[in-house]
Amino acid sequence: MSLPTNLPADDHDVDVDTAVPGHENRRGLSVLSVDFSGETFSVEPTESFTIGREGDLAVDDNPYLHRSFLAVSCANGMWWLANVGSRLSATVSSANGTVQSWLSPGARLPIVFEESTVVFTAGPTTYEIILQVKVAPYAVSNQVQESVVGDTTVMPVRFTPSQKQLIVALAEPMLRREGVSISNLPSSASAAERLGWSMSKFNRKLDHVCEKLDRMGVQGLRGAPGKLAMNRRARLVEYAVSSHLVSRVDLSLLDAGDLDGE
Repeated sequence: MSLPTNLPADDHDVDVDTAVPGHENRRGLSVLSVDFSGETFSVEPTESFTIGREGDLAVDDNPYLHRSFLAVSCANGMWWLANVGSRLSATVSSANGTVQSWLSPGARLPIVFEESTVVFTAGPTTYEIILQVKVAPYAVSNQVQESVVGDTTVMPVRFTPSQKQLIVALAEPMLRREGVSISNLPSSASAAERLGWSMSKFNRKLDHVCEKLDRMGVQGLRGAPGKLAMNRRARLVEYAVSSHLVSRVDLSLLDAGDLDGE
């Protein structure tokens, strides 16, 4: 993998106690489990846990990744996940993908479900981390569970077959991984070639997909007013996989040929 020579200066180490204040009311909280590529860490309520290029969980030596990116700790009687980085964001989904949040730099959110999936992209690489607590403040209702595993969809937007193909082409490495928490994000050129499309067609379809999701409130796909975000491919893949918008079943679309006749 070739890396640019003008990488931004590395971020400074972050004091987790400063990033997530109020470490109190820890009694009654269960141990939190952090799982990455089959390696599991147990975090006690009295502890803080950092994730990044360095830290308690050293994810990768990827220079695009902050030394300290995410921090887990207790505050106000709850587990919290904080983004202590300065550039990268993370997608956090729970309840089988029906509850999803976008964790931008400087933000934090409570871990309220038994299992949460954290997906983030640094440069060309996407990572997935699982957070689990045995005793969680909230649970998923039976109605929601049935809608996720059944035929009912909770997605309030429809995509054309070719738009779905585009999403699957970008998400293919994540969908094909078997017990692996790291995958490479395809370039636009690679995804277009995979589909047999021209770059102009691919970019046009990508614009339409991102605009649809942006209108329904998906964050991270739009940059400045009227402009789509530069890292929209990564955010699109994170959202599509975490929300179960696409799954392994959809991989057959990649070999279905041109579905819109263009």
